[in-house]
Amino acid sequence: MARGNQRDKAREANLKKQAALKKGNTKSGSEMARDKEAVAAMMRQKQAAGAS
Repeated sequence: MARGNQRDKAREANLKKQAALKKGNTKSGSEMARDKEAVAAMMRQKQAAGAS
């Protein structure tokens, strides 16, 4: 009986651990900088269109 409970507890802990890993940032510094610059360029285009 105890083993079933232990298995359930271990499964629960593992699911929690996996969820925490997925939640973290997966991009490297250069990838994040490139994406940030792409978003900034789009925003500059929108602002220029709105100002015209």
